[in-house]
Amino acid sequence: MTDTTSPEEILGLAQAFWESKILHSAAELNLFTILEPTPLEAQEVAQRIGADPQALSVLLDAVASMGLLDKREKKYQCTPPISHYLTEGSPDTILPMVQHMASLWERWSSLTGIVKGIKEAKKEFNFSRDIGELRAFIGAMHVAGTPLAKQIIAAVDARGYKRLLDVGGGSGTYTIAFLRAVPEMTATLFDMPGVIEMARERLANEGLLERTTLVSGSYFEDELPGGHDLALISAIIHSNSLEENRALYEKVYRSLNSGGRILIRDHVMDADRIRPRSGALFAINMLVGTSGGGTFTCDEIESGLSQAGFQRIRLFRQGENMDAVVEAFKP
Repeated sequence: MTDTTSPEEILGLAQAFWESKILHSAAELNLFTILEPTPLEAQEVAQRIGADPQALSVLLDAVASMGLLDKREKKYQCTPPISHYLTEGSPDTILPMVQHMASLWERWSSLTGIVKGIKEAKKEFNFSRDIGELRAFIGAMHVAGTPLAKQIIAAVDARGYKRLLDVGGGSGTYTIAFLRAVPEMTATLFDMPGVIEMARERLANEGLLERTTLVSGSYFEDELPGGHDLALISAIIHSNSLEENRALYEKVYRSLNSGGRILIRDHVMDADRIRPRSGALFAINMLVGTSGGGTFTCDEIESGLSQAGFQRIRLFRQGENMDAVVEAFKP
């Protein structure tokens, strides 16, 4: 049992979505970007976005009450530090990730029907509608992921490893962290073609492109490039079924030299599957959004790695927020 024992606390959970949905709508309407340069009245904002002025004023007041906008007299403005994180164009923006959370609303609304077996989860998440949105989303993931990447790399101690394979490496968040930590290391970053071009740009800006080989493809369909002594699978296995993950581990196994090490960063659940809490909640996100994804126990991950041929498997780092790490070695 938790400390949530009173009627008031239970009702608080029941209506917790109110503030989330207010933030989602404000992000979808791009209100923070519109209100960053100069204070505006609700009528002025409504004219810009084609909204009902009265309804918009109610929404703006709610957003201001949450501390995400400033309101003086009848004018609203988005000011630092909120503007750093919720406006387009800011190097620290997480706005695309908030907009992605808003897009999950419909999926989560189908949860009861999915559990009852009368609805099916959509097979794939649509992270963006076009390449511009995908670029923004990947950029936001980099901003949010960089601090954690530094922590993970410090914990795993990659000194002595020469060649990294970053599977599904996005725009290079973890590749960059590894290459910064181990100056003699080179890397291969493997991801879908559109994402690879974003990685190329980011790694060039970081001065690390010459130390990185970029390979485009699908780990479902293609073999992974070989000749590596360290491989990273970061925040991937939760999207797949156990069978799909075992097939991925087998491909990584073939890509590693003898003695090579694999690192898997993700939620790793206790045997009871209710801890860590963030992992139990994230499993719902996979239930409503994938055909076989979920959050897995260390035993389940170990079984797949063992079947793929890996040995010396252990939970290297425990975590509460998708920051656990399992390691294993190719004999």
